[in-house]
Amino acid sequence: MSRTSQIHRTTGETDVQLSLDLDGSGAGERSTGVGFFDHLLDAVARHAVFDLDVTVEGDLETGSHHTVEDTGIALGQALDEALGDRSSIRRFGHAVVPMDEARASAAIDISGRPFTSFEAVFPAERVGDFETELTEEFLRAVSNAAKLTLHVRVEAGTNAHHMVEVSFKAFARALRAAVELDDRVEGVPSTKGVL
Repeated sequence: MSRTSQIHRTTGETDVQLSLDLDGSGAGERSTGVGFFDHLLDAVARHAVFDLDVTVEGDLETGSHHTVEDTGIALGQALDEALGDRSSIRRFGHAVVPMDEARASAAIDISGRPFTSFEAVFPAERVGDFETELTEEFLRAVSNAAKLTLHVRVEAGTNAHHMVEVSFKAFARALRAAVELDDRVEGVPSTKGVL
């Protein structure tokens, strides 16, 4: 069973091309024009163990918001498509990840019901060319498009770089667990029979 997807999302603000393999090795190239965001997407691929290729042409002259949000939407669409009918997945995933003084937790339910709770207070408005508030925008975009219930909380930290990065890593580790196939699960893991 192939759990892959290719998304091409074009708007008046961005052109996003994204390919995803849920059963990959962390390989791929990420090129969005936003250096720190590329680094964060690298962390997602590595810690979720997804193959992820992303190329974005965006209206960066207006800031990185559209590029980050539309990449999140495309990734969510790719997750939704690659998961298919959700048969035999674990469905739930959680992680607590430290990074030096920073620590974040993430919990995911591939529920079919989009919801995002994000808790963080960042000590700086930017990390390089990335606005820290875009952390929540990206996670919400992925969650909405993939129809995930997602809770992410930055529990500790004083360095904005670490705090943003650890939230992406916690998200990735929780997502890895949730999409994993479980040979003990027959069909869709829901009493409803559908997710």
